[in-house]
Amino acid sequence: MTATSDAAGALDDVPVVDVQVTHTSRNAEFAAFMAAAADPLHRTAYLLCGDRHRAEELVQQTFERTYRSWGRAREGDPLAYARRTLANLRIDTWRSTRREVLTDHDGFPEGAGRPGQDATRAVEERDAVVRALLLLPLRQRRVVVLRHLVGLSEEEVSRELGIPRGTVKSTSSRGLARLRSVLDLDALGGPR
Repeated sequence: MTATSDAAGALDDVPVVDVQVTHTSRNAEFAAFMAAAADPLHRTAYLLCGDRHRAEELVQQTFERTYRSWGRAREGDPLAYARRTLANLRIDTWRSTRREVLTDHDGFPEGAGRPGQDATRAVEERDAVVRALLLLPLRQRRVVVLRHLVGLSEEEVSRELGIPRGTVKSTSSRGLARLRSVLDLDALGGPR
């Protein structure tokens, strides 16, 4: 370790971060991943379950399981691995509860509304979308959230959920059609 410290001191012009990144411990590496992945995972969890507190619990459980499998998760795309874990945990909780009630909408993470839009209207629209998502069957909800709200490609959704790409397309299409029929877009000020 002394030789490494002396070498790092001698190379003051060279960024030390590059050298340290390759030699970080498992915990430091995972902590960096958690910092980067917390917000996207929380948004996904919220959209899947519609409850801020339940979403926080799902993200915590996701981080716990991802940490236990960190060696495997970091070989590929750790965020994709964590999203897949999150989706599977959501299925597990759905199986145990079978019934959901949306309790609050005041903590929707990041991006409350469009610029210039009334905050109350943004909350109402967001609440309507989350409630409509909760009316979709679980498989449709997972596909619609990952494909259209998280922004994954059809191929990425297919890989993450372990279903054929054609199933992603058809499920997404049916889910969006159901959302259109459930949401009264005229009442929200949008085109039908």
